Amino acid sequence: HPAISLVAVIGVPHNQYGEEIKACVVLKAGHLATEEELIDFTRERLAAYKYPRIIEILDALPMGASGKILKKELRSKS
Repeated sequence: HPAISLVAVIGVPHNQYGEEIKACVVLKAGHLATEEELIDFTRERLAAYKYPRIIEILDALPMGASGKILKKELRSKS
């Protein structure tokens, strides 16, 4: 999506399926997008089992010293 600067995809607990897909997104400066808009965008481009059902828009993603996204921190906040 043109408004996305950075994204991390994680699995979060789901009662029926065990896990479901969640995308944690940072938007580009000056761009706006809603969670629903981003879900619709992915739904149009990915298979039904691949697109995230949950999208959280964040100001920043947690990064380690090497510049990698700390997905463990994202999972612990979910």
